[in-house]
Amino acid sequence: MHDDLLSVAAARAIVERSVVPLGSEEIGIEHALGRILAEDVVAPHPVPPFASSAMDGFAVTAGPAGRTLRIAGEARAGHPSRKSVRRGTAIAISTGAAMPDGADAVLQVELTSRPDPDHVTLSDDVAPGRNVRPAGDDMAAGAVVLRTGTRLGPAELGVAVSAGRATVRAGEQPSVAVVATGDELADPGEPLGPGQIHNSNAITLAGLAMHAGARVFTVTGAADTLADTEEALAVALEEADVVVISGGVSVGPHDHVKPALERLAVEQAFWRVALRPGKPTWFGHRDGTLVFGLPGNPVSAMVTFLLFARPALHALQGAPFAQPTRTARIATPVARNPHRDEAIRVSLRTDDQGTIVATPTGPQGSHILSSMVAADGLALVERGAEPLPAGAPVSVEPI
Repeated sequence: MHDDLLSVAAARAIVERSVVPLGSEEIGIEHALGRILAEDVVAPHPVPPFASSAMDGFAVTAGPAGRTLRIAGEARAGHPSRKSVRRGTAIAISTGAAMPDGADAVLQVELTSRPDPDHVTLSDDVAPGRNVRPAGDDMAAGAVVLRTGTRLGPAELGVAVSAGRATVRAGEQPSVAVVATGDELADPGEPLGPGQIHNSNAITLAGLAMHAGARVFTVTGAADTLADTEEALAVALEEADVVVISGGVSVGPHDHVKPALERLAVEQAFWRVALRPGKPTWFGHRDGTLVFGLPGNPVSAMVTFLLFARPALHALQGAPFAQPTRTARIATPVARNPHRDEAIRVSLRTDDQGTIVATPTGPQGSHILSSMVAADGLALVERGAEPLPAGAPVSVEPI
């Protein structure tokens, strides 16, 4: 009964082999947040491009404390001093300002005194290089500062701008269609009728897709009939690079996703994975479009999206298929399933010894969506007969 279930690793390998990366495009840096680099970013010049002061103070030549120097000028950020530092002189300088010619150190203002408006007395010895940021201290000219496949967060955008870039080449965004199936689903905010629940899956899955860098162009529902399911999927398949379906992939009399996909000539790659939650996960493709049939239970839908659909969306944009996992110690004993690996929702913390500790976020039922709110990752617990003891190592997939 359980021998026909595909392992999580084998299922992920099938998805990975099915991905053909999309093209790339040049985009303005202001539109690049969350996108995947399709090129290396190289610093064409040193960053910073000049030696600068790390403090407000006085640019001087190295020497002993007690010197009284004539203030020959001022250097401000964006306004370098036109005068040089010579023996017996100093230049007032602001943080970030270019170092004047002749100066090799800066003494911060709080270690100086002013006997009169035109002179400054140094209260401390000054070694060469004190409070000076050398040119290229952040990035050397010619250095690769961002590599192909990097996802651009706020810091990465700042690095690209510092390296002189106004545009970057990024992987094209996959277009995603989300189809949530089920007669029981009510739109967000609508009053619930008998036996209904609000359609959280559609919004959650669309949000996960956007967070993975995709462009979600449609979110729709389908009633529990073969005709409605086929109609919704036909539209999605015509437009999307990736179709994500929730519900209707099991074997009940009202589960119409599989027959609808068969009628639409979508080739099945696998169905049923040795995973809890997420056993009835379906995956296939048609003419380059990837199709993920995910379970309808909210947690199952999120877990299977994170393990199968998210890495595919990353790979379509040119990023590595799988994110690096983390090794943690499970905080409490966990009962194991003898037939299926289990994805436990966990929060992560680092203890006093520097060990990452994974704590389950509460009841792990596939319908308990609130268990995902505080989760930092999915602890992948291998199948087995005996419980996993507290302190045992687990691999954690980041959320």
